[in-house]
Formats: sequence, C-alpha cells, structure tokens
Amino acid sequence: MSFLAAVIVFAVTYVLLLIFSKYRAYIALASAIIFVIWAKLSFAELVDAIDFNVLMMIAGTMGIVVLFVDSKMPQLLADILVSKAPNAKWAIMLLALFAGIISAFVDNVATVLMVAPVALAICKKQNLSPVLPIIAIAVSSNLQGAATLVGDTTSILLGNYAGMDFLDFFWFLGKPGIFFVVEIGAVLSALTLLFIFRKEKQKLEVQEKTQVTDYFPSALMILVVVLLIAASFIPNKPSITNGIICMGLMVVGIIYNLIKTKKPDMMVKIFKEMDYFTLLLLAGLFVIIAGITKAGVIDKLAQLFMNIGGNSLFVMYTIIVFMSVLFSAFIDNIPYVATMLPVIQSIALMMGIAPYVLYFGLLIGATLGGNLTPIGASANITGIGILRKEGHDVKFKDFFKIGVPFTLTAVATGYIFIWIFYGM
Repeated sequence: MSFLAAVIVFAVTYVLLLIFSKYRAYIALASAIIFVIWAKLSFAELVDAIDFNVLMMIAGTMGIVVLFVDSKMPQLLADILVSKAPNAKWAIMLLALFAGIISAFVDNVATVLMVAPVALAICKKQNLSPVLPIIAIAVSSNLQGAATLVGDTTSILLGNYAGMDFLDFFWFLGKPGIFFVVEIGAVLSALTLLFIFRKEKQKLEVQEKTQVTDYFPSALMILVVVLLIAASFIPNKPSITNGIICMGLMVVGIIYNLIKTKKPDMMVKIFKEMDYFTLLLLAGLFVIIAGITKAGVIDKLAQLFMNIGGNSLFVMYTIIVFMSVLFSAFIDNIPYVATMLPVIQSIALMMGIAPYVLYFGLLIGATLGGNLTPIGASANITGIGILRKEGHDVKFKDFFKIGVPFTLTAVATGYIFIWIFYGM
C-alpha cells in the first residue's frame, strides 16, 4: 500500500467517523479490512496490532460496573453526601465532585446515569431547573476519567501504550502522577462551580436513603483496584495481566449472581449492556493504525509536527495540549488519542526525549477538551439526553455557562502542573 493511498483511506475513514457517528464501529472495521488487504498485513501483524489487554480491561470493567450500579451502592453514597449538604449550592457541588470520584473508576456515561437521577430528584423538590446541575455532573465526570488507569478508555489506551500500571497514575518516575494533576484541576473547577451556583442557597429536605441490594459488587470494584495495584509490582508480567484481572472479576461477579439468584437475568443484562460498539471501534482503530504505520504515515505526521514546533519541547507540548482541546471539543477523543499516541512516540524519538510530558499533555487536552462543547464527550451527550427526556431543552449558551469556565480552569491547571512536573 502506497503512502498516498494510506493517507487517502485514513482521511476518508476519519471524515466518515465524524459524519456518521452512529456507525463508527462499522466504518472502522470496514477500513481495517481495507488496510489488511491493501497493506498486506500478515496474520502475525494483525494479532500484534490488536491490543487485547485494552479490550479485555474495558470489557471486564463494563461488566463489573453493571453489577455495581444494579446494587444501588452509588445512589446510596450520593444520598449520604446530599444529606450532609447545608443547602442546594453545596449539594450540587458535592454531587459533581462525587460524580468525578466515581468516574475515576467507572465509565463516565455510567457515572452520569447513576448520579443524574439524584440531582433531578433534588431539583424537583426544590423547584430548581436541573439543566445546570446535570451539566455540572457531566463535565465533572468527564474531567476525572483521566485520573486513573481504569477511569476512561483514553486512560487505558495511554497506560497500555506507555507501559504504565495503576500506581503509575499516582506516582510516576519519582514525581506526582497525573491523578494529582487532575485532582488539583478538580478542586479549582469545584470553586468555579461554587461561584456559578452561589445564589442557590435553599435548604434541602432530608431524603430517604436508597437501600443497597447487594454489597458484593462493591467488593468487586475495590478488588479491581487492589489487584491492579498488586499487579504493578510484578516484574515481567504477561502483557494481558490487567485484562485478565478485569475479565476474571467480571466472571466471578456473574457466577456469584447466578448462585445467589439461580437466574441468568443479570448475566443477560451484562451482555446486553456491554458496549460492543466501543470494543469494535477500538479493534478496528488498532488495525488502521498498524496499516498507516506500515505505510509510513505516522512518521510523516510526526515530521509535520517537528516542522511546526521546531526542536522546542515547550512549543511542542503547548501545540499538543491545545490542539487536543480544540479537536476533542468536536470529535470523539478515542480515535483521536489512538491515532496520536504513536505520532507522539515518533516525535519523542526524533527529539531524543522521553515522551511522557507529551503523552500526559495529550491525555489532559483530549479528555478535558470534550467539556468545551455539548457534543465533545459522551458524558455530556448523556446528560443532555437525560434533560431532554425530562422536557428540558438545553441550548449551547446553557452548556457554555459551565463548560467554558470549567474547561479553561481544568486545562490551564493541568497544562501548568504537567509542565512543572515533567517538562522543566
């Protein structure tokens, strides 16, 4: 496959992914097949291209999250937080922070689906518009997805590509990891929310707390974190170790539920709610990237960045962060991050530097940039969908009231601290 042909197929694929978002997985798979045939990828190259560890981690976490949400533990925790809030302003902020904390370990969309109903109930009782509170929950959820290895698909992609384990997100190369960078941004963004909701001082009525139906899924969630941390200490472990942990615990959860209920209902629910769309999209993207890499496209893209940024690490870092913010405000960050990771690795090789400051800049820009617009992140789209079902039409200006100051605060914080820790 020639360089020009690879560029054309890749460009057409990306345009189609943008235009037909509902069919992204099928577009990626069709493009992957073209690259397999045209670029003559061997079976060994094909197997090597597909990152099974990433796919297994995502699939296993998805299943455990279904069990966790069904147990009603997240709703109980949200109820407890709200009961401690002195007024509506603090309740909204606490729910947004809680959504962020949950999102560091659970998929962003699932987090919004858990926490949004609590916010809706409060708003109905207090006769408040739920539009801004739900948007606050969505953008906070999207922010914290970058905090841990399992918080978001983009984090899993980065962790696997950079060879990072769970603990590396907390402490890396003797320095504070990206977790602390995100948390500093979360605290400053929370102060922004307090200012936005400063007039909402109504006292809250005490709500009846949700009853948890089963504590075992909560134990599974904790065990995922514990085992991923433990695995980080194992030298020369198999490349699919993290994936096996997540899939294995999902299977344990399914077996436990089958024994407890003697019904396959939960197993069916898990397999129904599994996000096969994202898994297929990623599998296709892995093959596409292998194809364009073989055709030399990745190296050419890296050279283009070098021509723009010169040999200045600071300029290159700045370009990657803010370009990622701009792109992720309008396009899905999964294909963007999957494409940019090998480009950044190539840039780092050309510059003769460790790639981590650029990797982290990519993650911050691509994850937080989605909060700039209503269509920039799945969590935002989900929150707006919930509001529409409740009869609330969300306008762009409503979203911008929270999205713009929240994003600018979080991105600026991340940009500065990552450079201080890893660039200087």
